Amino acid sequence: MYPHTLTTLLITILINFCFQPTVFAQQKPPKGGRIAVVVDERLSALRSTPDLTGFLIRRVGRGRLVAIRGSRTNSEGVVFYRASVSTRTQGWMQREALVSPRHLDDDARLVSLILHSADFERISRARIFLEFFPRSALRPQVLLLFGEAAEDAAGRLTRDAVRRLGEQDFTYYLNYTSLDRYNRQGIRFTFDRMTKQFHYDGAAWKELVRRYPKSPQAKHAEERLAAGK
Repeated sequence: MYPHTLTTLLITILINFCFQPTVFAQQKPPKGGRIAVVVDERLSALRSTPDLTGFLIRRVGRGRLVAIRGSRTNSEGVVFYRASVSTRTQGWMQREALVSPRHLDDDARLVSLILHSADFERISRARIFLEFFPRSALRPQVLLLFGEAAEDAAGRLTRDAVRRLGEQDFTYYLNYTSLDRYNRQGIRFTFDRMTKQFHYDGAAWKELVRRYPKSPQAKHAEERLAAGK
């Protein structure tokens, strides 16, 4: 291998990526109802009554698993789910805060939320979709969105890291703290030592081309992969 090739060799950040239920694997799903996941923390207030002015028990974070035990529509037409967060904590949460694989059209509702999200929120919500809706017909669209959001994040990470780390050794870049939250989303980046640039490794695009070669999104994924070679 030539010296200049060695210089530009892409160093892979060792973050295992696969669209399997790994991000949520450490959570123990509550018992006693249909499993759902919080996707919109702006609406995820757990209240003592099915009312928007009900006593706030707690705010439940995005990605948290809950068990739906029932539902009720209040006088204002807002639907609330009776949700268990744990064996000791339960209350009422607005329907739009949650999605469940067992609820018809929840995959489409989550895709709409993803499209109206940006930056890390888009990545996080797309990841939830890929974890919980493995058979959805909308999966090719989300795979493409996930990959594009990850590559956009790589650009932001590059700019931030260069500004903060400058001419530091490449190991500082590979240990850059802003990578951590992407690590927890299962995203894998590569790093070019010569240009000091991060790039998404393209795992979502590869899955898209492999599993859905006839989808409208596959051509875009192939173009993205070709551009990264």
